[in-house]
Amino acid sequence: MIVRQASPANLEFPFHTLSERLTPPGMFYVRSHFPVPQLDAAEWRLEVGGLTEQPLCLSLADLEAMTPRTLTATLECAGNSRSFLRPKVEGVAWELGAVSTAEWTGVPLAAVLERAGVLPGAVEVVLCGADRGCLEEPAKTPGVIAYERSLPLGKAQNDVLLVYAMNGQPLTPQHGFPVRAIVPGWYGMASVKWLTGIYVTNTPFQGFFQTLDYSYWQHRGPLSPQMTPLSVMRVKAQIARPAPGETLAAGQPYIITGAAWTGEAEITRVEVSTDGGLHWAEAELTDPAESHVWRRWRFAWQTPSTPGKATLLARATDSAGCTQPTQHAPGQGKYMITFPLPIAVRVE
Repeated sequence: MIVRQASPANLEFPFHTLSERLTPPGMFYVRSHFPVPQLDAAEWRLEVGGLTEQPLCLSLADLEAMTPRTLTATLECAGNSRSFLRPKVEGVAWELGAVSTAEWTGVPLAAVLERAGVLPGAVEVVLCGADRGCLEEPAKTPGVIAYERSLPLGKAQNDVLLVYAMNGQPLTPQHGFPVRAIVPGWYGMASVKWLTGIYVTNTPFQGFFQTLDYSYWQHRGPLSPQMTPLSVMRVKAQIARPAPGETLAAGQPYIITGAAWTGEAEITRVEVSTDGGLHWAEAELTDPAESHVWRRWRFAWQTPSTPGKATLLARATDSAGCTQPTQHAPGQGKYMITFPLPIAVRVE
């Protein structure tokens, strides 16, 4: 793992090692805002309340007794590839590896909400983590706060899981033990770890990680841009090999590899440029299309016979017709970095 921040731990998957569809155990990227809370599975409880017919207090055994569901989903940190932005911005300096894929097992959030009974007028579901602390950036918090994020009721009642197992094993402390949320198709900040509370509300949640952080400027009609919470992942392709700065032999065949993903659609096409974006050619997709899961791809390249530098790019298109933009939109700030990332290599 590549250490981007030691405390709290922010660890990056070495993307150049990508080979399998599922990220190997111990290599899934780690995003932490506060220290990992120390939770005991036997004593842990999940409080469910707010705009519900009856409040619930569920143990891990209660969740495990419900009908389980397993799904595969790719999670990408909203700040992945931040180190490619110019000028540089604040935040964890992720390069390529704040993205990973795992198989998740748990209980549909919809089933828990059904048991609690959502009352008319509900609009959002707030997920509350046990991790807490104080922050100075992007704004100073008013003392200690917990990590909390909300979902529209429709999404919460759709495909969100309350997860207790990852790749067939219990969650580790860094990944949200004993229970976390997995929100397929959304950036990782929505998949709250160390879950201890679920609250149904009749007004939009305005917490720190919903407004001051993990938000961006969005244009809506004739009005001035408005701050909008981050949600669905944008279409994106990344090159795994060669790695940035790698030296390749001149005049030799080389297989460029990588992965591409999107939010609520499926990847249908990946293109590669070996000349800095002047020309593009289609890559071969090596995984079947599946919602919420990256597709690996490969591209056969003959390296130049003349030694020198080369800039490689990849771009993806999804089934909704969305293709990566050529540039980063200023209103997206330090998040949603989806322009084709330049991978500079040397040919000798």
